[in-house]
Amino acid sequence: MEELFIGLLKEYGYVILFLWSIIEGEMGLIMGGIMSHTGDMQYFMTIFVAGLGGFTGDQIYFYVGRFNKGIIQRKLHKQRRKFAIAHLLLKKYGWPIIFMQRYMYGLRTVIPMSIGITKYSAKKFALINLISAWAWAAITVTPAYYYGAEILVLLGYAKAHWYFALPVAAGFLYGIGFYFHKLEQHFLKKRNGRFSE
Repeated sequence: MEELFIGLLKEYGYVILFLWSIIEGEMGLIMGGIMSHTGDMQYFMTIFVAGLGGFTGDQIYFYVGRFNKGIIQRKLHKQRRKFAIAHLLLKKYGWPIIFMQRYMYGLRTVIPMSIGITKYSAKKFALINLISAWAWAAITVTPAYYYGAEILVLLGYAKAHWYFALPVAAGFLYGIGFYFHKLEQHFLKKRNGRFSE
């Protein structure tokens, strides 16, 4: 199964990377960086394709927000806290939030939708989003490209000692989730405090 997956990556690497970048992101970019290191993919093309994928994904979310405001408000009412935080961030930071949102766990899909709901210029969003996507791709792919050998050794160790690697990975993900949960609470408290004044 693993050999089949690696074979598909080598044959259809750029297509898989593009689609993966639309849906998720970092893991695909790290994999692209490693494959650039091993010579199975080309470094600059990897960044270009990954950036286009990230750009496409955020454009989809933006237009989902732009043309489906009513549906979003009805279907995503459980996410209303995150939409409130996204609106606060957009008001406070303006266009730089389009750059920042790619690194904000739990808000990456909400922020483009939230911006789409507003009257924010679609052309301006697309331009900033494209530059941001290529910057994000370069920042993520480059370390994996330069440290590909070390990452492959680490992955080999994790595969051989999965019983140790799984709790470490789970703890790391929990830590990220906990940090952004606290960040959400911080923004909501500030918002509630502003409204109570």
